[in-house]
Amino acid sequence: MSDEPDALKRALAGLPGLQDRLVMARLKDGVATIVLEATGLSAEDRAQLERQVRAATVALPDVADTRVAMTAEKRERPIIAIASGKGGVGKSTVSANLAVALARLGKKIGLVDADIYGPSQPRIMGQSGRPELIDEQIVPVPAHGVRMLSIGQLIAPGTAVAWRGPMTASALSNLMEGDWGDCELLVVDMPPGTGDVQMTLTQKWKPAGAVIVSTPQDLALIDATRAIDMFRKMDVPVIGLIENMAGYQCPHCGETSDPFGSGGAQAAAGVMDIPFLGRIPLTLEIRRASDAGSPPAAGDGEEAALFRELAGKLLAQLGQKAGGFHAAHP
Repeated sequence: MSDEPDALKRALAGLPGLQDRLVMARLKDGVATIVLEATGLSAEDRAQLERQVRAATVALPDVADTRVAMTAEKRERPIIAIASGKGGVGKSTVSANLAVALARLGKKIGLVDADIYGPSQPRIMGQSGRPELIDEQIVPVPAHGVRMLSIGQLIAPGTAVAWRGPMTASALSNLMEGDWGDCELLVVDMPPGTGDVQMTLTQKWKPAGAVIVSTPQDLALIDATRAIDMFRKMDVPVIGLIENMAGYQCPHCGETSDPFGSGGAQAAAGVMDIPFLGRIPLTLEIRRASDAGSPPAAGDGEEAALFRELAGKLLAQLGQKAGGFHAAHP
């Protein structure tokens, strides 16, 4: 019939949000062929859109079969590497809270736990649910307004990851190339150190910038300097240094002490000409909240305000270095 294509288009016209994505709608010999532009849609959104299209066409008397194809451009999004030259400086806690704080600033954030041998994010973010695999891509799971992937979600708790280089590289690829949908920015919790895993990740996925986490003590700063040197050699801008565990206030007498020293990271940032983003004190609340899977940045206390300020400074530095990525106004 001459009006078959028009009937098909009318049936699709009423679907919300479809007009901007409809590339082609054709009806021939009882087969409806629909081509959609799906850039930026998550696997769940793509599946929902396909179900809507099929539901709209199944009622048409001249349609015996419906074929839905989707095209999508590969989306490039900035990657921020949160790194340290050594373990034990609180890098994973800082990564999780920065990701949550960035999300609360209005950004669509993905968090990648790239520490294959010692994944901490499922515990810190309180999300150990196993992600789905759709169209050969791992679908991140939501946690505190952030989408997250970690190898810790794919293995049994307490299981040692005893993998050689190729298996580690494959695992990293699956995490980094997951179905991040419309995420605007990926925060990557890097493994500690400056070895093969770090260099492979940096070379293949070229971060827009790196944030270095260090305690104030000299030993941590020596290792942080190595991490900074690695990023500089690989042409990745170091957009900030954060001093973690900077001072402890006694909850009984209120006196502040400095078990790891004071001001070392800020002084080192000045010497190396790196922006100093700020200090995070050593507090019982941050430790308790992290162990409980409830990052302080997700709350409304002093710690949340601190991480919010750090996230705003990070975005400002990223906008200067990478061009055009600015903080949202609350």
